[in-house]
Amino acid sequence: MEYFFNEQQKYIKEIAAKIAKEKIAPIAIECDEKEEMPWEIVKLLGESDLFSVYIPEAYGGLGGGCLDLCIAVEELSKACGGISLSLAATALGTYPILLSGNEEQKKKFLPDIARGKRLAAFCITEAGAGSDAGGIKTTARKDGDYYILNGVKQWITNGGEAEVYTVIAMTDKTKGARGASAFIVEKGTPGLSFSQKEKKMGIRASMTREVIFEDVKIHKDNLLGKEGRGFIVAMGTFDHSRPGVAAQALGIAQGAIDDCVAYGRERHQFDKPIISFQGLQFMLADMATQVEAARALVYATARAVDGGAQSFAKESAMAKLFASDVAMQVTVDAVQFFGGYGYMREYPVEKRMRDAKITQIYEGTNQIQRSVIAAHLIKEGAARKETAKV
Repeated sequence: MEYFFNEQQKYIKEIAAKIAKEKIAPIAIECDEKEEMPWEIVKLLGESDLFSVYIPEAYGGLGGGCLDLCIAVEELSKACGGISLSLAATALGTYPILLSGNEEQKKKFLPDIARGKRLAAFCITEAGAGSDAGGIKTTARKDGDYYILNGVKQWITNGGEAEVYTVIAMTDKTKGARGASAFIVEKGTPGLSFSQKEKKMGIRASMTREVIFEDVKIHKDNLLGKEGRGFIVAMGTFDHSRPGVAAQALGIAQGAIDDCVAYGRERHQFDKPIISFQGLQFMLADMATQVEAARALVYATARAVDGGAQSFAKESAMAKLFASDVAMQVTVDAVQFFGGYGYMREYPVEKRMRDAKITQIYEGTNQIQRSVIAAHLIKEGAARKETAKV
C-alpha cells in the first residue's frame, strides 16, 4: 500500500532497506549462531543517521518521530530481528530522556545517541517484577546530593553494550507505585556491573544481560523528572515504544513472506514450482493480508503519536498485540511452507520464527496488552455513559 511518506521517510526506508539487504542479510545467520552483535553494522547505522531519525534537530537528530523510527526498524528487521534491536532497544532507553528529561539532560545525552556513538537501554524488569512492574525491589536511597542505587534488573536488551541506562527504582517503598523514580546511569559508574549474556531462543544477535547495581552513586542531576514519577515515565515510554516493537514484528513477518515467495519459485515438485500450487498460494495470500492489516494499524498508531494525540496507550497496545501475533503466525506458516527445509538452520525461516516469539513477550506480554486495551475500553464506556446522563 501507499502510505504517503514524506521525503525524509522515503530516504529512511531506502537507506535502511539497502543496509538490510547488502550488509545485514549476508551475516544474519552467522551472528545468530555466534550470538554476537555486529558492531560494524551498529557503526554503519550511526553513520547513516538511522539512530537519529526520532530525535529532535536541536539535539543532533533528523527531527522525525515514531513513524520514522518504525520505518527504519521494520526495514532492518526484514533482514534480522536481532540486529535491528541495536536501534530499537536504544530508542526504548532514549524515550525516557526525550519525554521526561530536562534541557541539560537532553543536551548531554541525546547528541551522542543520535550519532550512534552511545547505545541506550531501559531497565525496569526484575526477577519478581515483569508484568507486575509494581513489584520492583531496586532501590534508590537519597544521600545528600546523590542517590545510592541497589538491585538487579533482568533481561535487559543492550545490557552491557549500552553506555546509557534509564532505570526505574523505588525511592519510597511505602508509597507503592507512587514511590518509584526514574534515573539515568552511565556505564562505568562504580558499582554498575553486568552478568554474562543470556542464552536465548531468538534475537541472538542482540545482547541481553542482567544489570547489577551495588551502591551505585549518582548525582541528583540524573533524576528524570521528579521523585515519585517513575511509573509515569515508564508507562509513557511504553506508549511511545510499543509501535517500534510492532514494526520489528512486521519486518520479521514480511521477511518470512519474501523468503517464501523466492523459495516457492525455485522449489519444484511434480515438475512444477511449488508456488503454482493453490494451497500454498492461499497460505501466501493470508500471510500477506494479515501483515498489511498489521502495518496499517502500526503506521496509523505511529502517526497518532506524532500528531500529538491526547491518548494513544490503547492503540499502541493494539499495534503491538496484533503485529506480534501476526508475526508469530506468519513465521510458523513460513516454516510449513518450506517443509523439511524450513526446519533446517541453514534456511532463514526457522530463525525468523524464533525471533518473532519475543515480540509477543517483551515490553509487556500480549496478555498484558489485552488487559490494557480492555481497561481503556471500560474507561471510555464509563465516560460515554456519564456524558449521556448530562
